[in-house]
Amino acid sequence: MRTKTKITLISILLALLFVTGFTYFKYYFVFAEGVKAGELNQFALKGYLFKTYEGKIIQAGIRGGNAANGALIESYNLEFSVKDPEIAETLMGLGGQLVQVHYKQYKGVIPWRGNTKYIVDKIISATEPSGSQIDDLGKINNR
Repeated sequence: MRTKTKITLISILLALLFVTGFTYFKYYFVFAEGVKAGELNQFALKGYLFKTYEGKIIQAGIRGGNAANGALIESYNLEFSVKDPEIAETLMGLGGQLVQVHYKQYKGVIPWRGNTKYIVDKIISATEPSGSQIDDLGKINNR
């Protein structure tokens, strides 16, 4: 084999290896896992070509203000996607409830996985605004 052909072949292999590694770390590597809690504000099935379950949790927070204004109330929104239809069906019935969910965060968005980098994979708890616990979540999370 000629030297020019070897260099071309090695260059193609290195480029392919780089693209494969980049794709994995951008779209499939779990960057972070965690738990978020707040009021489930909205949840819907959305999309033009790929229908995915999308939701929003509002997390309330307080941050200090200056002496004239006192403390300011600020809310943080978590926009998330759900792949599992069973979890999505349960979340559809929990609108307005205080929920605690487990999520995985990716660095990139894949259209058939969802419209966000946050993918909820488990409902940890759900509580009525009055404070009473919703107990029907065990069958969803213990599969």
